[in-house]
Amino acid sequence: MSCQHDYSTCDPQIAQLADLFHLLGDPTRLRIVLACMPAPIAVSEIAATLELSGSLVSHHLRLLRAARIVKSERQGKQVFYSAADAHISGVLNDMLEHIAEPSTGTEA
Repeated sequence: MSCQHDYSTCDPQIAQLADLFHLLGDPTRLRIVLACMPAPIAVSEIAATLELSGSLVSHHLRLLRAARIVKSERQGKQVFYSAADAHISGVLNDMLEHIAEPSTGTEA
């Protein structure tokens, strides 16, 4: 059976990578991760910046944290979120640079 549609039959790392890209494929979650990249940021600030409800941001952050895309750090009563590591920031920055490149017209 091909693993093209059933990732459970693939190499576990491929399945995990596909799940990671699936999570980042949601525009709201991607915007949240991008908001966390420059510096640690509180849920309330993410919500205000992205014009989303705090509960929606918290829901997405739970998923992103479980996938190790973001990490959290409690400071007093607030929790601040940031990109989990340089790998996450690097991949997203590389992809942002890629889409900003002008098309050369040589793509097949």
